Amino acid sequence: MPPRRSAGSGAEAELPEYAGQYRLESRLGSGGMGVVHLARSTSGLRLAVKVVHAEFAKDPEFRGRFRQEVAAARRVSGAFTAPVVDADPEAERPWMATLFIPGLTLAEHVKRNGSLSSAQLRQVMAGLAEGLRDIHRAGVVHRDLKPSNVLLADDGPKVIDFGISRPSDSELRTETGKLIGTPPFMAPEQFRRPREVGPAADIFALGSVLVHAATGRGPFDSDSPYIVAYQVVHDEPDLTGVPDDLAQLVGRCLAKEPDERPTPDELMAELRLVSSLYDTQAFIPAQRTTEPGAETDAKAEAGSGHVPAPAPEPGDGPTHVRGKRRTAAGASGPDPDRDRDSSVDSSDLSSRNRRRRRVRLSVAAGVVSVLAVWGALLFGVQSVDGGSGRSPDSGTERRAAADTFRPWVAKVGAGKNGMPQCTYGAGSLRCAAPGVLAASVDPLNGKVRWTRKTGTSGVGGVVAPVLSGGLVHAVTPDQKQLVALDPDTGRTRWTLDIAAEYEGSVQQNAGDTVLLTSPDGMVTGVDGKTGDRLWRHRVAGRAQPSFAYFGGGVAYATTLGADSTSTQVIAVDLRTGDVRWRHSLDGLLVPVGAAKGTLWFTRTNSYQETVSVVGYTHDSGRVRRIPLGLPLPFATAALHDGTAYFLATGGALVAVDLDAGKQRWRLETSVIRGSVPTVDDRHVYVTSPDGRLLAADARTGKLLGQTRPRLSGDRTEGVVAELPVPLVVGDRVYGSAPDGSVFAVDARKPAGW
Repeated sequence: MPPRRSAGSGAEAELPEYAGQYRLESRLGSGGMGVVHLARSTSGLRLAVKVVHAEFAKDPEFRGRFRQEVAAARRVSGAFTAPVVDADPEAERPWMATLFIPGLTLAEHVKRNGSLSSAQLRQVMAGLAEGLRDIHRAGVVHRDLKPSNVLLADDGPKVIDFGISRPSDSELRTETGKLIGTPPFMAPEQFRRPREVGPAADIFALGSVLVHAATGRGPFDSDSPYIVAYQVVHDEPDLTGVPDDLAQLVGRCLAKEPDERPTPDELMAELRLVSSLYDTQAFIPAQRTTEPGAETDAKAEAGSGHVPAPAPEPGDGPTHVRGKRRTAAGASGPDPDRDRDSSVDSSDLSSRNRRRRRVRLSVAAGVVSVLAVWGALLFGVQSVDGGSGRSPDSGTERRAAADTFRPWVAKVGAGKNGMPQCTYGAGSLRCAAPGVLAASVDPLNGKVRWTRKTGTSGVGGVVAPVLSGGLVHAVTPDQKQLVALDPDTGRTRWTLDIAAEYEGSVQQNAGDTVLLTSPDGMVTGVDGKTGDRLWRHRVAGRAQPSFAYFGGGVAYATTLGADSTSTQVIAVDLRTGDVRWRHSLDGLLVPVGAAKGTLWFTRTNSYQETVSVVGYTHDSGRVRRIPLGLPLPFATAALHDGTAYFLATGGALVAVDLDAGKQRWRLETSVIRGSVPTVDDRHVYVTSPDGRLLAADARTGKLLGQTRPRLSGDRTEGVVAELPVPLVVGDRVYGSAPDGSVFAVDARKPAGW
């Protein structure tokens, strides 16, 4: 059967015929991220295949979010979710295939059949509690649990959709315009502290979902998502209509503070007390009346399986701001408060309406407070030791700075079209930006001391200047020349052509030596002060090595082993180029730091997920391997004081104690893609694509503060090749943002940022 045409004349009017090896039989439904199709495997197994919209497939950050969804769905595949069968996040049109599970979503069931009975509610609550328990055990926080993401299957409810996949459905967005939740089902911390969202947020959403299942509306209800946001943060939930035996438990789920909500295990234990019989019969929902693909007006709903219905559910984004009010079922019509089931008497309705009028008045009187909450909502919320972003600072300078330093913001360059890349050395910040080869910035007040401009202002080609041999080294945007500048004046001291032989590859500024590598494996050491060649030869045969430097007189070259499953590590003397030692280690390894004679690496699998930390001590030949509890996709890492800190695509910030060989803490930041972490004795710092600087407690993982977003007004911040690493100098932290600014904040007081 050929794929069905979609309505409209857009780029996707003709649906694709295949996703990978799977022929797409019919369209099941559509969301903001893509279209879901019914397909069959070679053996005849029915699958639901999500194919990303063509416009989003071109967005690198959106692809990253889809990779995150695939990774999360794979991790939690089990009895309480739709198992992932296959996926290809790197395809021209990324796709994911899950087992097709026939059944209505909870949103569809309530729309068609009305609210659930008390027994049905207990079954749904128990099933979702079990599901969240398994999801949280896998290290995943759903963040968007709502009625359309709960599938009522014959063997119990299933939790689906592990990507925040509806950027066009709401005005609530993250740093680059991606949806961070659905207002009526979001927890207060998603509004107040949008990056500090943990498993307890899913419990709050569960409470809201159960109220919707019991009453056809949410515990916080309004035409406007702005007012809903205010109600979620400040008001008590409206539990009118929730069965008495569940109201108290649902109310606990809706506690304002995360630590006051029950865990999934506590929920299941208390459900047993609610009913001595503890209903064990499966809840068999009313099934669809048409098969997937049937030629009816309701085809997208009727056969969607575990796909959200195309029509938004209550509270889904702009539909509440524009057009008519929607009923609990999502259709235009009268106010549901006036057409409620007769079990709700008029005094209840009058009380609720009076409360809502008071809320509207309080919102009008407190508009500044609402805007403050909404501002946080709208914007949502590598290297070590020698390369962690921390910079040496004398005790005298540190004490003086502590007395005189004030936060500041400065612009490097004239435009708002790229994130400056900076380093610190010899009492100055050295920054490059689109149109600026290098600039010297006073770290105390942000005054730009001198600027060397380039002939182009494009976003690409920005390389952070570094101090080497007492000079500022900068690479031209066309990657053709290495330019050494006087640190006091910015005047050129010498230049070196790096285009012809080295293809613009400045591998590493290692102390006072510059390392250049060519594709045929030739390595050249250059004196950072004079530009003279120190040595030139191959250190790893004809393979082009990658260098890492962690202080001292040695750099570490790594190349892929001949078997493609191991890594060759070579210690190279910087002044002579002599090989001090070489060793082959199993796995695909990337060096991240050195401490107490041990060189530390991260090990990745074929999916580019970090799966372990590997330590190699050359003097003893000892190799230590510390597995991570869960793989971390596309993770960056930093090492500090015996702890490795990882930031994964998707937002997981994880600390691993290298001495104890175990994870210390994990924080879900929801930063889709962040910089390499920078760590000092107190905090872990990360830069996000919208220019925010985040700080977490290095001992506990608690998020302590973040700066405001500084967006450029276009989409360039979403495609920055390498996000700037935060710089820590004494009690100061320096960051940069897409609006072209460089800024400084007090490292001692991240809560006040």
